[in-house]
Amino acid sequence: MDRSRIPHFYKMSVDERVQAVHERGLLNDADYQTLLSGRHTLQLSAADKMIENVIGVMGLPIGLGLNFQINQKDYVIPMVVEEPSIVAAISSAAKMARASGGYVTRSTDPVLTGQIQVVEIPDMDTAINAVESARQKIIDLANSFHPRMVARGGGAVGLDVRTYPLPSFDGEMLVIHLHVDTRDAMGANLVNGMCEGVASLIESLTEGKVFLRILSNLTDRAIARAEVTLPVSALEGKGYSGEQVRDGIIIASDFAQVDPYRAATHNKGIMNGVDAIALATGNDWRAIEAGAHAWASSSGRYTALSRWFRDEEGNLRGELEMPLKVGTVGGPLESNPSVAVNMRLLGVESATELAEVMAAAGLAQNFSALRALATTGIQKGHMTLHARTVVKAAGTPPNLFEKVLERLLRSGDIKVWRARQILEELQDSEPGASSKILQKTDAELGTGYGKLILLGEHAVVYGRHAIACPLPLTMRALVEDTEKGVQLLIPRWGVEYELDKPREQRRSFEKAAGTILDELGLANRGMRIEVFPDVPRGMGLGGSAALAVAIIRALNIHFRLGLNDDEVNSLAFKSEEIAHGQPSGIDNTLATYGKPLVYRRGNPPLVELLNIPQPLSLVVGMTHTQGLTAKTVGNVRAAHERLPKVYDKMFDDIDSISLQAVSAIQENRLDDLGELMNINQGLLNALQVSTPELEKLIEVARNAGALGAKLTGGGGGGAMFALCENETASAVVRQAIEERGYEALAFTIGGQS
Repeated sequence: MDRSRIPHFYKMSVDERVQAVHERGLLNDADYQTLLSGRHTLQLSAADKMIENVIGVMGLPIGLGLNFQINQKDYVIPMVVEEPSIVAAISSAAKMARASGGYVTRSTDPVLTGQIQVVEIPDMDTAINAVESARQKIIDLANSFHPRMVARGGGAVGLDVRTYPLPSFDGEMLVIHLHVDTRDAMGANLVNGMCEGVASLIESLTEGKVFLRILSNLTDRAIARAEVTLPVSALEGKGYSGEQVRDGIIIASDFAQVDPYRAATHNKGIMNGVDAIALATGNDWRAIEAGAHAWASSSGRYTALSRWFRDEEGNLRGELEMPLKVGTVGGPLESNPSVAVNMRLLGVESATELAEVMAAAGLAQNFSALRALATTGIQKGHMTLHARTVVKAAGTPPNLFEKVLERLLRSGDIKVWRARQILEELQDSEPGASSKILQKTDAELGTGYGKLILLGEHAVVYGRHAIACPLPLTMRALVEDTEKGVQLLIPRWGVEYELDKPREQRRSFEKAAGTILDELGLANRGMRIEVFPDVPRGMGLGGSAALAVAIIRALNIHFRLGLNDDEVNSLAFKSEEIAHGQPSGIDNTLATYGKPLVYRRGNPPLVELLNIPQPLSLVVGMTHTQGLTAKTVGNVRAAHERLPKVYDKMFDDIDSISLQAVSAIQENRLDDLGELMNINQGLLNALQVSTPELEKLIEVARNAGALGAKLTGGGGGGAMFALCENETASAVVRQAIEERGYEALAFTIGGQS
C-alpha cells in the first residue's frame, strides 16, 4: 500500500480521512483518538502561557498534501492554510510527479548565522586582524555556552568579518558573522546567546563597542534544493497538448526571472506550500518568508526562486533553491498538541529532511499555479473553492449549504452579501423552492414524492414485504411550450437533456424520461420540462421515481391528458424499469400516492396503507457517495443466482422483520421497532449493500441515542435513517451527524403531524 496515495480522499468525511491515515500507519492509536475527539487543538490555558495578553485561540484548517514521493520516500504532508485550492493543487502536482519518479531534493547543513555589530573602533585594520587571529578562540568560547549542541555534532563552525559604512555618524562598522550548526533546533535563542556570550571578547579584540548581537533570517548557509522532471505526455489535458503546457510554463517562468512584479507573485505561490508546512510544524514562517525574499534579491534585483526549462529530452524540468532554516525540536513542538501530531504524521527524522520536504512542496505548488496560468487560468480553478468559503462566511446552515452554493455559482457574483441574499430567499420560501415555482399554483405543477424505506429493501424485489413512507421532500415539474425540440432541465443537478433524439442515441437517463414521452405520444411536441428537486440525487430516497411522477403529472396538467393516479403510477414504473432494470415497484407507488404503506411485489402488487397512530421521529443522514440502485440490485441478483437457498433464507428473515415492524408501529413499541431496524441492517450488511461510510453514520446515530438505525434504499452509498424517541432526541442525533460533516434531515411521520 502506497503510504501517500489515498484515492478519493477528498470525498471522504473527516472521520474517514483520519481512519484512512491511521490504517496506513501514519498515525498511532493515541493520535488517531486525539484527532477524532478534537483534543489536538490548542487549549486556551496553554495559549495563555505562549504569548502575552491572550483572549482566545484562532483556528485554521489542517489539510493533507497527498501523493508525495521525495527521494523515493512517501510523505503525507500536513498543511495549515486558509486559502482554498492550495492543498488540492499541491496533491495533484505530486501525483503527476510521482509517475515520473517524484521529487529529488538535497540540502546543506542547518547553519544559522548570528551577527555581532561593532562600532567606535579606533583602528579598523588592526581590529580585523585581531578578530581573524582569534577566530578559533571566538568559536571555542561560543561553543562553551552550548556543549550539548557540540556533542550532537553541531555548534559554531566558523566566522567571517565584514565592514560597512555607518552613514549617519560618518564612520564605519565591523560586522562579525558567527555561523552555527543548530542541528534539529531552529536555533534562534541558541545563536543569540552565543553572540551575547562572545561580545566581551570581541570588544577586547577590537577596542570598539559591540552594539547589536542577533541572528540573521537570511539563512544562506542553510539551503534546500528541489527538482522534478515531467514528461510532455503527463502535461496534456484540458484541451492543451503537452508541448503547449510545457512551453506555457516555461514562458511564465521566464517572465518571473526578469520582472520583479511577476516574481513577487511567482514566489508567493511557492510560499503557499512552504508556509503552510511551517505553520503545521510549528516553525517561524515569518522568518522563512523574510529569508526567502532576501535571497530572491541577493543578486541586486528581485527574481524568482524557481525556474522551469526544457531539458535535452524535451521534458519539463523544474528547479527550486532557497534558504530554509527550520527545526524539528523546541518549544512550539512541545507546547502545541497539533504540531506534535503533525510532526508524527509527517515522519521526518531531521530538520534538513523537513527543509527538503518544504522545498519539494514549494516547487509542487509553483508548478500547479503556472500550469493553471498556462491553460485555463487561476480564477476558474479557484472559483468553486472560493465560493464554498463565501457560503460558509455567510452563515449558511449545513442543510442549505449546497443549495446556496449552487445558486451563488450560477449568479457569478461570488460575494458574501450575495450568498446571504440567496440564503434569505431560501429561508423565506418553502424548502428548495425557487422564485419561478413560487409564482405557480399547485394545480400547475406536477409533484412526485420522495420516499424512505423503513424496512424490507432488496427483499421486496423478491416478493417479500417492505414498509415505506413519504419524505417531506418532493420533485416538482413545470412544462412550457417551445417552438421545437424537447428539453429537460434540472438546474440543481446540472442536467440539461434533449429528449427528442432517436431512441438509440439516448443515454440511460434520457431513455427513462424519453420513455414517458413515447408512451404519451408527445416526443414530437415542442416543450421545455423544468424540474425543481428537493429530493437529493443518488441517495436512495426515491429521486428517480419522484422525478418520473413529477414529469408525468406536469405533462398531464399541461396537455390535459386526463391521467388518473393509477395510470401515472403505471407509467412511472415503466420509466423505473429503464432506470433500474427490475424495480420492485415500491418507489413509483410511494412517489405517486405519497402515503405510508406496506408493499409486496406481485401482479397486481399488494399495496396497503400503513396506520401510524403515534408520530415517529426520524432523522435521515446522507453520505458523500451516491448509491447506484441498479448496481446494488444487480449484485444481489447475481449472488442470489449463485446461492439461492442462502439468499432466500435472508429474504424470508427480512420479510418476517418487516411484518413484525408493522405491529410494532401500530402499537407504538418504539424500542422493539428500533431493534428490528438494527437487525434488518445486519442482514443488509450480509447482502453486501452497506458501506463503511453508511456503517459509520449508523454508529454515530446509535451513539447519539437513536433507538435504531439502518441504511435506506439500494445501499452502496446513499442515505441511512435513525428512529428516535421524540423530536428532542432527533435534534441531538441530527446535530451529531452534521458535526461529522454530513447533511441530515429531521422530521416526523404519522400521528397528528
